[in-house]
Amino acid sequence: MKPIDTEVFERKFDDNQEDILEYLDLSQATRVHQNKIATRRVNVDFPLWMLESLDREAANLGVARQALIKMWLSQHLPPNQQNI
Repeated sequence: MKPIDTEVFERKFDDNQEDILEYLDLSQATRVHQNKIATRRVNVDFPLWMLESLDREAANLGVARQALIKMWLSQHLPPNQQNI
């Protein structure tokens, strides 16, 4: 693991132009296991302006449109509903 300044590391990460693994100590890393949650595919129609706005916001956050929609929905629905 190479030492690096925090600001330099964050810039390299944000720019996504260089592999940053050499700056990480993965010797203690563990894999996070997510519970398998039942899912169902649904179709939702959005106006074009809304899709374009979602795509811009998703690009700003560096996530896919579907991930953005899931994040926003989970933030606005009551918590702990996954066990129902």
